[in-house]
Amino acid sequence: MAGITTEDKHLVVYVVSDSVGETADFVTRAAVSQFDTGFIIRRVSYVNSQAHISEVINEAKEAPGIIAYTIVLPELKEALVREASKEGIPIVDVLGPMMDTLAKVSGRVPKMKPGLLHKLDRNYFRKVEAIEFAVKYDDGKDPRGITRADVVIIGVSRTSKTPLCMYLAHKSVKAANVPLVPEVKPPEEIFGLPKNKVIGLTIKPELLNEIRQERLRTLGLKSGADYASLERILIELDYAEGIMRRAGCPVIDVSNRAVEETASKVLEIIRHSL
Repeated sequence: MAGITTEDKHLVVYVVSDSVGETADFVTRAAVSQFDTGFIIRRVSYVNSQAHISEVINEAKEAPGIIAYTIVLPELKEALVREASKEGIPIVDVLGPMMDTLAKVSGRVPKMKPGLLHKLDRNYFRKVEAIEFAVKYDDGKDPRGITRADVVIIGVSRTSKTPLCMYLAHKSVKAANVPLVPEVKPPEEIFGLPKNKVIGLTIKPELLNEIRQERLRTLGLKSGADYASLERILIELDYAEGIMRRAGCPVIDVSNRAVEETASKVLEIIRHSL
C-alpha cells in the first residue's frame, strides 16, 4: 500500500474474522509486541456478507491499515482478498497456510466452518450473558437486577461482593450484589426472594478494619477516616446482620477465605434452584 511508510505514527491492523477472531487477534498482538509503538488493533468479528467486507476495506483504505484475517468461508475469503488487492491494502491470511499444509499432508478436506475453535454454543452465550449481567447490576446500580438474578449477594463494603459475582459469572451464574449501608435503605426486592437466592457475606471486624485501612492507603487518603474505623465497622456489621436476619438468607463468613472458596459455597447453596 503506497500510503504506508515507516514514518507513520499509527498503522491500523484490522483483525477480520467470520467468527470471534480471537486466533487472529492473538497472533497479531504477538507480532505487534515486537515493536515499540505505532500500531492500533481493531477486531472486526462475525463478518458474514460482502457488504461487511466492503465496510472493512473502505476503513482500511483510509486509515491507513493492513488486514489480518481468519475467514474460512471460501466466498467471503475470496471477496476479501479480491477487494484488498484492488485497493492495494496489504493482507495476511493467519489460518490459511496452516490449513492448506495440513490438508496437503493428510489428504483430508477441512470442514470450512467458522467458529469451531470457540464454538458458540448455549453454554458460551450463558457465560457472556452472565458476565454482562454482573457488570450491569454491580453494587446495587439497578434494583431490577435483583429479581432477574440467579443469586443476589449482600454485604458491607469490602467483603469481595464484586469479585465473587464476576467469578460466578464465569460459571454462567447471573449474580447481582447489593451493598448494605446503615444510611441507605436496602431494596425491598431482596426480602421477597426465595431464601436460597439471597446470600449474605460477613467478615471479622478486625480483618475488615485492616482491609479498609489498606484501601485508604492505596487511594492516598488518611487512614483515620470514619470508613475504616473499628467503631464504624461494628455498626455496619451489626446493621448488615439485621438485614440478613430479616431476609432469612444463608450467611457466609469470608474472613481469610479465597473468592474461589466462597463461590464454591454459593454454588452449593443455589445448585438446586438453577
